[in-house]
Amino acid sequence: MALPLLTLYHRPGCHLCEQAGAHLDALNFRYEWVNVDADPGLRARYGDDVPVLACGERVLGKGAFSRGRLSQVKVLLLREAAGRS
Repeated sequence: MALPLLTLYHRPGCHLCEQAGAHLDALNFRYEWVNVDADPGLRARYGDDVPVLACGERVLGKGAFSRGRLSQVKVLLLREAAGRS
């Protein structure tokens, strides 16, 4: 069962963003990086809340992401995917 492609909204130089990316990689998430500072609309929406993890328009979380927290997100997404099968 494949996980959906997620979006990690980030800001260059943000240590919490870099940490979130490392944890996402370690847990084999599929995700893309989006720089909030490159888009005024995203900057207005997320401000200083980065990192923000989203699945489409659905925000899964903001702020610090530990491996434990991301493991819980992964279980949730896998359960949701199984329910759609």
